[in-house]
Amino acid sequence: MEIERLVVLGCGGFIGSHLLDRLLASGRIAIEGWDIDDRRIRSHLNHPALTFHHGTIEEGGHELRNAIDQADAVINLAAICNPAEYNTEPLQVIKANLFDVYPVVRACAESGTWLIHFSTSEVYGRTIASYLPGSHYDDPTLYELDERHTPLIMGSVEKQRWTYACAKQMVERLVFAHHREDGLPFTIVRPLNFFGPRMDYLPGRDGEGTPRVLASFTAALMDRRPMLLVDGGMARRTIVSIDDAMDAVEQMIHRPDRALNRFFNLGNPENEVTMAELAQLMRQTFAVVTGDASYLDHPIEAVPAEEFYGEGYEDCDRRMPSIREATEQLGWVPHRSLKDTLFHTLADYYTRYADSAAPAPLS
Repeated sequence: MEIERLVVLGCGGFIGSHLLDRLLASGRIAIEGWDIDDRRIRSHLNHPALTFHHGTIEEGGHELRNAIDQADAVINLAAICNPAEYNTEPLQVIKANLFDVYPVVRACAESGTWLIHFSTSEVYGRTIASYLPGSHYDDPTLYELDERHTPLIMGSVEKQRWTYACAKQMVERLVFAHHREDGLPFTIVRPLNFFGPRMDYLPGRDGEGTPRVLASFTAALMDRRPMLLVDGGMARRTIVSIDDAMDAVEQMIHRPDRALNRFFNLGNPENEVTMAELAQLMRQTFAVVTGDASYLDHPIEAVPAEEFYGEGYEDCDRRMPSIREATEQLGWVPHRSLKDTLFHTLADYYTRYADSAAPAPLS
């Protein structure tokens, strides 16, 4: 099976823009893409291999359905994936991540088109360890996230922070049900904190509201405001370079026989960090990027989750992925360090927003 025609939904986002960089450079694949934002991909809009549609999945209508029918594969990246919205705009989060996506799943099932669906590591919810007295993080079977065996444990309904995770999990179940009943060829990708250039907006510059943690910390650095650690920053995450992640996706596209009907965690277990440690690393890295040593002492403060995110928020305690499936099937091993990944990400932010950075405090 050789992929010659590809539909990419959400092609203008952070992940989508990097994917277009790779695939358009190869010159072997014709891409039809949809997104509501083209700012990250304007350099590609006149590429002969790209047909870009400005709009949502809902607005795609017959044009999108025809594209799916003719495509060899569909990559779905379209989502609302900002924790600040999960418990403040839960209905919109559920609609965008479940009900808007299901027609795409159904269309792929009806046409027999391979669906590569980007889900989320949030489908795992909290770890088993977090529910046990003493939080047994000395036993990997209680916290390591394995695609085949780890249970998906969500909080109570009142904790609306889980609306995103539940919507994404339901799409995975719909995909798998269509695979079993209709033969839908699929691949599920569960990203674990992709970092790299062209990430999230910075509030007050090209967006409003509260972005995800990296952009929140970056905005605080540039505005000379304290970096806020939700509940003290004890939550643990693994960070993977967007370049490493795209290596894996390219392997899926070019070797469908190794990717079909499988679930893949894409993360870097070597780059685990608490949010408190991430804040420290970011201010150190920003001092290097800017050449301004005053960032080494940039203030960091703790804030309760309810104060930062609002009522109904609950955090994931730890996300340590097993990547055996990607390693064994795709030959993929991430190799870019956290230090290098942060440097390239923050250097990109500073290049784009340096003119709006607050001046250093007077000594």
